[in-house]
Amino acid sequence: MKNKVSLKKFCVAVLLATICLSIMFLFLNIYEYKIYTKNFNNKISMITSIVKNKYPQVSDKEIIEILNNDKKGDSDFFKKYGIDIEKDTVILANENKFHTFLIINLIYLLGAIIILILIFIKYNHKKEKDIEDIIKQIEQINKRNYELKIDSNSEDELSILKNEIYKTTIMLKEAADNSNKDKINLKKSLEDISHQLKTPLTSVLVMLDNIIEDPDMDEEVKKDFIIDIKRNVVNINFLVQAILKLSKFDSNTINFIKEENKVKDIVDEAIKNVLPLCDLKNIDIDLNVLNDSVILSDFRWQVEAITNILKNAVDHSLENNKVTINIDSNNVYSLVEIINYGKVIDKKDLKHIFERFYKGKNAKADSIGIGLALAKSIVEEDNGNISVESNDNETKFILKYFKI
Repeated sequence: MKNKVSLKKFCVAVLLATICLSIMFLFLNIYEYKIYTKNFNNKISMITSIVKNKYPQVSDKEIIEILNNDKKGDSDFFKKYGIDIEKDTVILANENKFHTFLIINLIYLLGAIIILILIFIKYNHKKEKDIEDIIKQIEQINKRNYELKIDSNSEDELSILKNEIYKTTIMLKEAADNSNKDKINLKKSLEDISHQLKTPLTSVLVMLDNIIEDPDMDEEVKKDFIIDIKRNVVNINFLVQAILKLSKFDSNTINFIKEENKVKDIVDEAIKNVLPLCDLKNIDIDLNVLNDSVILSDFRWQVEAITNILKNAVDHSLENNKVTINIDSNNVYSLVEIINYGKVIDKKDLKHIFERFYKGKNAKADSIGIGLALAKSIVEEDNGNISVESNDNETKFILKYFKI
C-alpha cells in the first residue's frame, strides 16, 4: 500500500536493528570460538611437547593422525578426576570462559530486546500522538473552527490523513464563507424581488380601486388602466415563474426529457417568444443557419434558455437595430451565437454575468439577474457551455452543445 510509509519505516528500522544486532552476535560467537580454540590449542601444544620429549620415536605425522582421528580414546582416565568427556570440557579455562560468554550473550540478548521494544514504543507513541492530534482537529472542525494549521511534512499514512483533513477543512471553510455570502446575496435579492413585487401590486390595487370607486369612469381611461394592470400582472407572473424555476433547479426536482431536437427548431421557438419585445424597439432578428444539427436535449427548457439570452440581447440593443443569430456545427459541438449591437458589458461584469441575482453596470432598473443564470444552468444540463464576449458596441453570447 502506497500510504503505508510509516509502517514501512518501522519495518525498515526493525530490520536494520536486527541486521546490526545479528552481525554483532556473529562477531561475538567468532570471538568466543577463537578463545576456545586458543585455549585448546595451547593445551594440545603443551601435551605434544611433553610427548616429543619423552617419546622421541613418535613421529610428528603420528601425533597429527592421533589428533585428527575420529576414534574415541579411553575415557576412564578422565573419570578418575570426575570429568565426563561426553558432558564436560577437559580444559577448565574453556569452562570458565563458557560461563563468561553465557552471561555476555544473555546481556546482549536482553539489550537487543530492549532496543526493539524502544523502536516499537517510539513508533507507537508517534502514532498515538498523531491520532490524538487528528481527533483534536476533528473536534475543532465540529465546533466550526476552520482555522487549523498542519505543520507535519512527513509522508506516513497519518500525516497524509492530516493533510486530507486540512484540505477538507479548507473546503468546509470556503463552503461556510460561500454560504454566508449566498445568504447575504439571497437576502438582498429577495428584498429586490419584494420591492419589485410591491410596486406593481400597489399600482394594480390603486387602479382597481379607481375603477371600482368610479363606475362612470371614461372608457378610454378605464382601458388604459386595464392595459397597465395587465402589464403589471405579466411582470409579477414573470418574477414568480423565475423564482419557481430557480427553486426547482436548487431542489433538483426538474425532470428533463432528453430527446433529439434540431437546433433551428429550438431557436425558432425562442424567437417567437421575443417578437413582441422586438416590435416595441423595432428590432429585427437576423437568423443565419450555416449548418444545422440535432442535439439531445429537453426542448422546452432549451427554448427557455435561448429565450432568456435573446430577451437580454433585445433589452440591450439600440432601437431600430437588429440581433444576429448564427447556427453552425462541427464534429465536436453544435454552435449558437447570439449577437446584439449596443451597450457593451463592462469588463468587471463579464466574469459575473452568469451569477444568480447579479446585476451589471448597464443592467435595466427592473432586472433581477435571474435570466442568464437560469440559461447557464439549462445549457450545462444538456452537455453544453455558455460564454460571452463584449467589445466595440457588440456583445456575443456563445452556446456550445457538445456531441456525445
